[in-house]
Amino acid sequence: MTSRRVTSEPAPPTHRLRDALSELPLFPLPDVVLYPGVLLPLHVFEPRYRTMLRDVMRSHGALAVVQISPTANEGGLDAADRKPELATVAGAGLVLEQEVLADGRSNIVIQGVARVSLAELPMEGPYRRAKATLLEEPPSLVSDVDLTSLVHSAAAFIAEVKRRDPRFAFRSPTTMTPGSIADACAFHLIIDPRARQELLQELDPERRVTRVIAELAAQRLDLEGQKHTVLH
Repeated sequence: MTSRRVTSEPAPPTHRLRDALSELPLFPLPDVVLYPGVLLPLHVFEPRYRTMLRDVMRSHGALAVVQISPTANEGGLDAADRKPELATVAGAGLVLEQEVLADGRSNIVIQGVARVSLAELPMEGPYRRAKATLLEEPPSLVSDVDLTSLVHSAAAFIAEVKRRDPRFAFRSPTTMTPGSIADACAFHLIIDPRARQELLQELDPERRVTRVIAELAAQRLDLEGQKHTVLH
């Protein structure tokens, strides 16, 4: 099977994203949350999202990864046959790489750029779109004590996971802003998708740092007596 790799042209990420905000394509996924600054690999196989990806790559290169509500599929209906409820805050990003497979599927890498609030637009075509608004972090001062606690909590949890799975390779960053460190730890280390969504919706860096510390402490306790822990 042959494939074709496409890499997007370099441009200021926020500028490219702003060009797409009026009709931002939505990629709904269960249990997946995209944070600013992270890289998210995805496999695109459904026809409607192949169409979306073609449109995205021919224009601004931007889309939003939005979490499907955990209760969206209650009642036994297939999500492909209806419009499941979506979160109103999502991670918006740019497609950095696309590997087009011979059968039309694609492997892509999305770079998270910003948090956005979504006002969904009337359905036109096979995939959903929304008018998106950039969400900015408020001024916030994270103490050195809290930042050190976050880094140590992440390192301790990573060590516990590595004892069970030596292949786990994430290393907590230390040179980013406190809010960005919290985002990276949430993306790579927080297991509960509801907690990850709540952390995405939390704009205040100080509260995000505190929440991630608490979540990691709880997860370490849960590891006791368990043989396996699955991280995304």
